[in-house]
Amino acid sequence: MTEQQKKERRTGKAVEETDGDGASAKLAKKGKKLAADVEKILDEIDAVLEENAEEFVKNDVQRGGE
Repeated sequence: MTEQQKKERRTGKAVEETDGDGASAKLAKKGKKLAADVEKILDEIDAVLEENAEEFVKNDVQRGGE
């Protein structure tokens, strides 16, 4: 086994040992926060479209080749 392979093997084990339930919980929490943020943005977009959908469509018309 080469020196680089040994280093990679040791590094991989260290990551596995430190990456436990705590990291998974943090990742899940971050995912939920991001999902909530996206949902909030979509709600804002819906509100704008409900108020002035016609104006939005007029301004968003694709012009030749765009």
